[in-house]
Order: sequence, then C-alpha cells, then structure tokens
Amino acid sequence: MRLDHLIQILLPHDEKFYTFFEESAQNLVNAATILPDLLRAKDIDRDLVLNKIHDLEHGGDSVTHKIYGELNSTFVTPFDREDIHLLASALDDIMDYIDGCASRFVLYKIREGPPTMLKLVEIMQKQVLELRRGVSMLRDFRDAAPLQKVLETVNEYENDADTVFEHAIAELFEREKDAIQIMKLKEIYVMLETATDKCEDAANVMESLLIKHG
Repeated sequence: MRLDHLIQILLPHDEKFYTFFEESAQNLVNAATILPDLLRAKDIDRDLVLNKIHDLEHGGDSVTHKIYGELNSTFVTPFDREDIHLLASALDDIMDYIDGCASRFVLYKIREGPPTMLKLVEIMQKQVLELRRGVSMLRDFRDAAPLQKVLETVNEYENDADTVFEHAIAELFEREKDAIQIMKLKEIYVMLETATDKCEDAANVMESLLIKHG
C-alpha cells in the first residue's frame, strides 16, 4: 500500500470535499431537470429558464473553486489530490456543456427541439441522477458493489447516447433543408453528446477511486 494511502486511512481527513461533490452533483441534476423546458414548444419565459441554468452554472463554478481552494489548504484529503481535482473538473465540465446547450438554444431562436434532441437530454438526465447517487457513496468504499453498478449504468447510458446521436445527425441531414438550421441544430447535438461523454468521464474517475480504495 502506498504511504499516502496509508496516511489517508489512518489520519482524520476533511469531510468538506464530500459535501462539495454532493452539492456539485445536485446542481447538475437541477440543471438537467429544467433543460427540457427550453426544448419544448411551451409558452414560457425562456430567458427566465436560461437564467436559472446560468445561476446553477455559476454555483457549480463556485463549488469547484472551493474544492480547489481546500486542496491548497488541507493536509490530509479523503483520497488522492489528483483524483479530487479530476472529479471536480469532470463534474464542472458537465455543467458547462448543459449551460452551453441552453444558451445556444435560446440565442439561435430555435422554437422546438427535435424528439431525438429531447431523447439525448433524457439520457443525460438519467446519467446525472446516477452520478449523484455515486457521489453520495464516496464517503464509504467498504461496500463497492452498489457504486460499481452505478458507474456501469452511467457508461451504458453513454453508449445509448452515442446511438441516439448518430441517428439524430443522419436524420437531420436527411430531413432538414435549411443549411443554417442544420448548423445550429448539429452544434447543439454535439454539445449534448459531449455532455454525456463528460458524465462517463466523471464515472471513470470514480471507478479509479473504487479500484484504489475499495
């Protein structure tokens, strides 16, 4: 066993990191939950919804900076500093792509997202719900099976997202005749698919933690 791992086990460590990760994951769930409101043709104040997502993104940035600050001031961390940094960054990346999708949907004045776009959002929603569950399990690695199942599920959803994305782009090129609209929608599709990739990245970091500490 590496000396730093032994120190982490034997010495008391700062619990704030767990709380920060849980807060970051909850932010993702909140943002992913309201994102479909922008994609559906509803009589709503889209700027209001967009501002809510912006606020959540700013909140996520704040949590990420707190994590980085704690890394600089905490002697004993619950797990490797590099892994803490990687997980914080991965969760922050997901929020950035959710925020980017929302911004472009409003700025590009898209009235309604295609069904396949909503399907991608639904997959991402499922991923972030699983990530929230997984993050809550980081406090105790003694029972590894439930966390491993969560991480496998996140990866399975990412595979589903790849399939939906491929069909969505093919359908877009086949049915849409307006080249500018194709460019707008494709950019949003790419950002959504990248968000699902980032969910998988976060799951991979947690799987690495599980291997090291489980």
